[in-house]
This record gives sequence, C-alpha cells and structure tokens, in this order.
Amino acid sequence: MAVASIQVSETPLVLYALRRADDALILGHRLSEWCGHAPMMEEDMALANMGLDLLGQARELYSYAAKVEANGNDEDKFAYLRDVRQYRNLLLLEQPNGDFAHTMARQFFYAAFADPYWRAMMNSRDATLAAIAAKSEKESAYHIRHCSEWIIRLGDGTDESHRRAQTAVDDLWAYTGEMFEADDSERSLIDAGIAVDPAPLRQGWLETVSNVLREATLTLPKSDWMQQGGRSGRHSEHLGHLLSELQAMQRTFPGATW
Repeated sequence: MAVASIQVSETPLVLYALRRADDALILGHRLSEWCGHAPMMEEDMALANMGLDLLGQARELYSYAAKVEANGNDEDKFAYLRDVRQYRNLLLLEQPNGDFAHTMARQFFYAAFADPYWRAMMNSRDATLAAIAAKSEKESAYHIRHCSEWIIRLGDGTDESHRRAQTAVDDLWAYTGEMFEADDSERSLIDAGIAVDPAPLRQGWLETVSNVLREATLTLPKSDWMQQGGRSGRHSEHLGHLLSELQAMQRTFPGATW
C-alpha cells in the first residue's frame, strides 16, 4: 500500500531551507530528463552534471532542514513523501523542458540569480547555510557561464535557433519575478542576518540578463506582470506530473533500498 505524506513543522528556518532545497531538487530533476536526449554527447554530460550539482545542494539543504526541525524526517522523506502543496520551489523551475532553447533559457534565468544569491549567502550568520552557499556558488558560477554561452549561440545563430530562443525567453519571462520576493517568514531571517534579501539582487540580475540577451541579438521582454505562488505552495499543473514520476518508487515501496 502506498505510504502517506509526512507532516512538516514549518518554522521560518525550516521553510527557508526547504524552499531552496525544492528549487534544487525540481530543477535537477528537470535536467535529468535530458539524459540520453541532449543534442550532443558533450551536452548530455553537461546537463547531467549540472543536475547532479543541484541534487547535491538539495541533499545538504534537506538534511539541514531535518536537523533543525528534529521531527524524524530526513532528506528522502522531504524529497519523496510530501504532497504537491508542501513543495515551495519557484514556478520557473517546474516548467517543462520544452525544446533545448526553453531548457537553456530557464537555466539561464535561474543561474543568473543563483550565482549572486549564493555569493551573498556566504556571509550568512548561520554557519551551515554559509558553508552550503560557498560550495553552491562554485557550481552556479559554472552554470551561468555554460547556459549564457548557449543563449548567445542560439540567439545569434540561424533564423530557426533565434526564433526558438526568443520564444523561450518570452514564454518564461513572467516566472522570473518570484525569485526576488520575500514573505514575512523570510523577512524575519533577513533581519537576523541569516537569509539574504533577494530584492537588491534584481538590478544585477537584470544587467547580466540584458547583456547576454543583447549579445545574443534577443529582445528583453517589456512586460512587468509576473506569476507567483510557488513559494506558498500554489503550483502549475506541471509539478504534479513531475512528482508522480519522482515519487513513484518511494510511494509504492516505502523504504526501498538498492
């Protein structure tokens, strides 16, 4: 019989760690879906390695959340045994891979935020989060370089690759604003010097994105309307489908080991 979902005590610090862990888990899973399907073998390995980087971040953050919560949960339970509304990842990261341009645009938008975010988090007063940030920033620095090169290559390539890249940028733009929001729960951690206020990072992110899109001969969308809801557990239909695949084995055979 399938196992029931766990209950989580969402104190501000637990919730903060889970949100960042969910970001890494969901995006890492999306990248893993490219394994064996990328346009070339080298890119197949690159996407898989970025996915593994994100999985490592998720594991460390889930383990820390479990330690702080002290309620018998662990990284596997957080990853596999929560309902869809308990996940707090950014809406951007659960969007389907689509074509290769969509995957690169999604990765580019997120990595351009994650790199300065983790760099700032290295100064957190929470020693564990600061250590996780120091490791994650090294990975995100590579991620932003890799996907920036692809955005430029696609945008400034053939007419077809340019069209697909512009379509991807336009389609995903409305999901980028959520990265810079902070609710009352996070605000208390920001005031305590534990968390980073994401709002001041927006200008630097926009400059990075604008510079790369300009070199790629792509147009920055002008709309300022943004989707939101992922951080509070309101997701698109895509996350439910993703979780049904991600959780199938653990839900059907709880506690299974290899």
